[in-house]
Amino acid sequence: MAKIILTHEVSGLGTAGDVVEVKDGYARNYLVPQGFATPWTRGGQKQVDQIKAARAARELHSLEDAQALKAKLESGKVKLTVKAGLGGRLFGSVKAADIATAVADAGLGDVDKRKIEIPTPIKAVGDHEATIRLRDEVSATITVQVVAAK
Repeated sequence: MAKIILTHEVSGLGTAGDVVEVKDGYARNYLVPQGFATPWTRGGQKQVDQIKAARAARELHSLEDAQALKAKLESGKVKLTVKAGLGGRLFGSVKAADIATAVADAGLGDVDKRKIEIPTPIKAVGDHEATIRLRDEVSATITVQVVAAK
């Protein structure tokens, strides 16, 4: 088992600044080369503190703000216009960055694209759901209405 410091959020493992133990091969072959983690060292605690301070600055400042944003996001639909072919199939798929831009355009607030989780790839027009993690304990589920461009 290898002890590592996460530098980015890894789904199912932890958030930036967490110290976790993973199998050696997973750390050596994937997490470290992709830049998601660094090996744990004694001097690594300083880096952990910097990562946690940066994350706290980016996070919404209070739980009340997060709850208010959640209510605002869940109250309305987000409309996204994309190019589509016959039968409503999209050319490509809808990405998290596209959803973040659509949320901002709808006037629902600024959302970090890294906090958006799309459970299944969006490759057709219609209504789809996406989850936005606002804080560790607050998530909003939004409805994304994908419409074909004319």
